[in-house]
Amino acid sequence: MGAGPNEISAVMRTVSAHVAAALQTAIPRDVAAKGKHHLLDTLAAMISGSRLQPGRMATAYVQGQGGMPEACVIGSDIMTSAVNAALANGMLAHADETDDSHEPSFSHPGCAVVPAALAMAERHGRSGTDLLRAVVLGYDIGARFTLALGPRNFYARGFSSHAFAGLFGASAAAFALAGLGADAVRQGFSFTAQQASGLATWVRDEEHVEKAFDFAGMPARNAVASATMMTAGFTGVADVFSGDRNVFATFAADPDIAVMSRELGRNYEIMRANIKKWSVGSPIQAALDAIEHLMAQEDLTSGQVDTILVRLPDSEAHIVDGRTMPDVNLQHLVAVLLVRGGLDFKSAHDYALMEDASVHAMRKRIRLVADAELGAAVPRRQAIVEVATRDGRRLRRRTRAVRGTADNPMDTVEIEAKAFDLAKDVFGEQTAHAFVRRIGEIETVADVRELRPLLQP
Repeated sequence: MGAGPNEISAVMRTVSAHVAAALQTAIPRDVAAKGKHHLLDTLAAMISGSRLQPGRMATAYVQGQGGMPEACVIGSDIMTSAVNAALANGMLAHADETDDSHEPSFSHPGCAVVPAALAMAERHGRSGTDLLRAVVLGYDIGARFTLALGPRNFYARGFSSHAFAGLFGASAAAFALAGLGADAVRQGFSFTAQQASGLATWVRDEEHVEKAFDFAGMPARNAVASATMMTAGFTGVADVFSGDRNVFATFAADPDIAVMSRELGRNYEIMRANIKKWSVGSPIQAALDAIEHLMAQEDLTSGQVDTILVRLPDSEAHIVDGRTMPDVNLQHLVAVLLVRGGLDFKSAHDYALMEDASVHAMRKRIRLVADAELGAAVPRRQAIVEVATRDGRRLRRRTRAVRGTADNPMDTVEIEAKAFDLAKDVFGEQTAHAFVRRIGEIETVADVRELRPLLQP
């Protein structure tokens, strides 16, 4: 790969220097604003996830592990080691389908990067600005890692691109917050590569526990482990990106390693990341957007519906077809939106609504079709909804760019409203308002440990 056994490649030199200098390097205003959106959205996902099964299990698990009180577990009174906190908070962040995504790299960056960054920022008493810059860095490095591998082929071979991207992104953020120099960053990435793992068998997880570990808990934990090993003086291979048996050659037949450094520090991958409007499975987002549009523009109500046909990409329809979990069941969520006239986090996760007579009756009128044309469409994850009403109307809506995606982004007001909704049922309205406001002014936080009363009240 252009470097001998003890040489350091140009790509690794560029990446390691960038990581080492990240906290001292200002980021553009629009990038900082986007970073705050994703930081807020992910922390809010952790808060809501603390009350879901994967979050409860992760919290109980790390409580039993003990550890030096370096970082907090959100939604609890537990203080534990940075490694344990990253594991627990990662699983909280992806306890369901609330967190963000980065479509080009086929990853969910926030649920791994933010927990690792928060744990290391607490451990080292870093500022809010440091945390924000490290998070933006993590999105860059994580996304670039799977882009270099070719994420679609990588995933098709059975690997979890989400785990790999999350791991390398979280590691970059953790290394920066640990204050590692370029040499230690290079060796740290070798420890990261040794821990790289994750299989796409997560699609068979019916309870979202292993999936939360795979997407978020495992990569966040392993990243913080790499960073803390480096601060403890561990030494390793100087360049795992190149040379014999390097990480890219191991996982891809024809990797584009130059992606890792190309326009690094000029093009920011966080600008291509998506925030979910709806706290549900990604393939369902476009269908809900379409139904909401018809409700608003055509005065569509549940009582007017005769039948609904929902077309989704053929590669993804099966993921959300009649699932046992409410937040990943398309027919159920469309029915709830129509019957209730809205869909918030609480109703999207309410198992009792799956047995509600009116919701159940509406669900029977909804048919899901896997559509090959949508499977090839760009942007991805479009949907077509066709409604036949009892008065003979034929309504149709195609969602091409889902609200919250990089092609149709939500504004600050919408993102803050979502975060408040996620936090208020756990912490109460007063604390939820304070939490949203404080993250919005994260640059004024001198030490992120000041945030603990808002994250574990």
